[in-house]
Amino acid sequence: MSLEERLVCLVKQAVKALYDAEAADAQIQLQKTRPEFEGNITLVVFPFVKIARKAPAQTASEIGEWLVANGEGLIAKFNAVQGFLNLVIADDFWVKQLQAIDSDGNYGRQPDRNQLMMVEYSSPNTNKPLHLGHVRNNLLGYSIAQIQEANGWKVVKTNIVNDRGIHICKSMLAWLKYGNGETPESSGKKGDHLIGDYYVRFDVEYKKQIAALMAEGKDEETAKREAPLMLEAQEMLRKWEANDPEIRSLWAKMNEWVYAGFDETYKQMGVSFDKIYYESNTYLEGKSEVEKGLASGQFYRREDGSVWADLSKDGLDEKLLLRSDGTSVYMTQDIGTAKLRFQDFPIDKMVYVVGNEQEYHFKVLSILLDRLGFPFGKELVHFSYGMVELPNGKMKSREGTVVDADDLMAKMIEDAREISKDKVNTLQGITEDEANEIARKVGLGALKYFILKVDPRKNMLFNPAESIDFNGNTGPFIQYTYARIQSVLRKADLKAFKDLKDLKDLDPKELALIQRLCEYPQIVRTAGDEFSPAVICNYAYALACDFNSFYHDLSILNEPDEAKRALRLLLAKNVAKVLRSAMSLLGIEMPERM
Repeated sequence: MSLEERLVCLVKQAVKALYDAEAADAQIQLQKTRPEFEGNITLVVFPFVKIARKAPAQTASEIGEWLVANGEGLIAKFNAVQGFLNLVIADDFWVKQLQAIDSDGNYGRQPDRNQLMMVEYSSPNTNKPLHLGHVRNNLLGYSIAQIQEANGWKVVKTNIVNDRGIHICKSMLAWLKYGNGETPESSGKKGDHLIGDYYVRFDVEYKKQIAALMAEGKDEETAKREAPLMLEAQEMLRKWEANDPEIRSLWAKMNEWVYAGFDETYKQMGVSFDKIYYESNTYLEGKSEVEKGLASGQFYRREDGSVWADLSKDGLDEKLLLRSDGTSVYMTQDIGTAKLRFQDFPIDKMVYVVGNEQEYHFKVLSILLDRLGFPFGKELVHFSYGMVELPNGKMKSREGTVVDADDLMAKMIEDAREISKDKVNTLQGITEDEANEIARKVGLGALKYFILKVDPRKNMLFNPAESIDFNGNTGPFIQYTYARIQSVLRKADLKAFKDLKDLKDLDPKELALIQRLCEYPQIVRTAGDEFSPAVICNYAYALACDFNSFYHDLSILNEPDEAKRALRLLLAKNVAKVLRSAMSLLGIEMPERM
C-alpha cells in the first residue's frame, strides 16, 4: 500500500472516530507540503469543517492529534495552518521505502496490462538520407515505445518506408541521366547519401528547365507542369505502377543502397523496429479497401474517374483517395498499411509519431478507418510534435540544406571527445577505445536529451553547443552525476548496505532524495499517460540536482557514523539505479566513468 493510500485509510478512520461520519475518497485531498512549512504531505481540512462543526484550524489540530496517536508510528508530528494539516512522516517509514526500492529489480515499471500498442515512427523516404527532423521523430518514437513498455503495454515498434512515388522517381531519373553508373562502392558514399545527392540534382536541373520555359513566355505553373524532367518522372511512375521490369529493377537496386545506409544510421542512433512495412506493398491493399468502400457507398467517383470521401458530416471537407489515372495518394497507402497491421497484430492502440503539419491527415485517417470497419480507427493516436529549427532557418531537402543525421551524430561525438578530453585523461588506465566509447555515449546522450527534454508539441531550436554542456539541464550533466556515483560505489564497502538498525534522524537532504526516488513510479505513469518523454527528462534532471546538493553538503565514504554511512551509500546506489532506468526510457546509455 502506498503512502497516499495509507493516509486515506487513516483519515477516514480519524473522521469516523472524531465526528462519527463517513469520509468519501473525493473529500480527502492530499498534496505536497509547501516548502515554507514543515511537513511532507498536507491534508486539506476544509471538506471536514462542516462535519466537525468547528473552525478549520481546530479541526486540523484534532485530526492531526488523532493521526499521531493512532497512525502506528507513520506520522511523527504535525502542524496546522488554518485549514491545512501539514504531516511530518516518520523517518522510519522513509528508510523502509528506500530499502523497498533497493530490493525491487523492476522499480518504476508497471504490471503487465495484456494489451498491445503499435508505435509507428521514422517513416523515411528512399530518396534522401535521414536529417535532423527525422532525428527528433526517431528519438520521440523510440522513447515513447520504451515508456509504454514500462507502463505494462506490449509494444510493437514499426516503420513505414515510403519507397514509391514521384519523389523516388526523381532520384532514379537523375541517377540515370547524370550518374554515369555511380554506386556507393565506387563513390565511397553511404547509399542514402548517394541517392539524396541525385534528388538534389534533379531539383537543380528541373529549375533550369522551368527558367528556360518561362524565358519563352510561359507562366510559372505551366513551365513547372511542362518541364521535360517532370514529364519523364511522371512517366517513370506510371511505368513503375505498371510493373515495367526495367524500371522495377532499377528501383530495387537503388532502394537496397538506401536501406543499407538507413540501417547504419539507425544503429548509431540506437533505435530499432520490430516490423517494417513498405509503401510499395501497402498501397495496393489501400486501393483494394478504397474500391470496397466505393462499392459499399462509403466513397464516390467523380466524372474524371477520381475517387473521393465526403467528410462534411464530420465537419471536414472532401478527401481524394484515388487520382483520375488510378494512382494512389498517401491516404490510400495509410489505409492499406493499417489493414496489413491489423492482420498481423491484435492492436489495441495505434500511435503514429508524425509532425504536427499532418494533424488534418490523421483526423481524416481515423474517420476513414472507422468507416471501413477497423476497430482501432477511433483509438488512433496521432502523436503530433513540433518541428526542429536551426539558428539559420528551416531545412529544405530539395535544396540540400538539411542537417544530415549522420553528420550531426558524428559532430556531437567529436564535440564530446574534445570537451571531455581533460576529464578522460584523468582516469587511470583508460584505453583509447574506452575513451571513444565514453565520447559516443556522451555525444549521443547530449543530442537525445536536448531533443527529448522539450515539450514534444512545441517547435524547438536545436543548439549543439548548449546541448553538450556538462552543467545545467543536459544529458552530460545527468551522465556525469551517474558516473560520480559509480566512482563512490567502487570505493565503498558494499557490506555497509545491510545495517541500518541504529539510524538516527534523517538529514533534510537525505529525506529529499528518498522522497524524489519514491516519485519515480508515478512519473513513469504520467509520462505514459501524456506520451511525453519530457516528463522523464525533467524528473531525471531534478533527481540529479538533488543528489549533487546532497553530495556537496554531506559526506558519504568519510561519514564516521556507520548507520548514516550505510544509508547514504544505499541512497547513492539507488539514485544511480533510478537515473539509469529513467535515461534508458529516453534511449540514453550511461557511462560508468567520465
